Amino acid sequence: MTTNDPIPARLVALKTTPTLELKKQWRDLFDSEPPPFNRRYLESRLAYRIQELAYGGLKPETIRRLERLGEELDGGDKRKRGIRADARRAGHRHAPDPRMAGR
Repeated sequence: MTTNDPIPARLVALKTTPTLELKKQWRDLFDSEPPPFNRRYLESRLAYRIQELAYGGLKPETIRRLERLGEELDGGDKRKRGIRADARRAGHRHAPDPRMAGR
C-alpha cells in the first residue's frame, strides 16, 4: 500500500455510511441485490469486496486448502458442502472460515 491509497479511507467510511448507501454499494460491487442481513454483515462483506477488487482475492491454492479443511470439519455432511457450492455458483469466491464451524 502507498500513502496515497484510498482504500483504507473507503473502509473507514463504511461505518458512517447510511444503510441505503451501503445497499447501493453492494449492488455496484456484487452486481446483485443485498441480502436481508444486518448492517454489520453488509459492512464486513463490502470491506472484504473492496479490498478483494483493489488488491486481489485469495490464491486458488488457498481456496482449495480452505475447501479441504471445510470438508474435514463438516464431517462429510453434504448439506453443509452444498452451502459452499451454492456460494461459489452465486459468484462468491470466498470460502467459509473453518474456525466458525459449529457456531
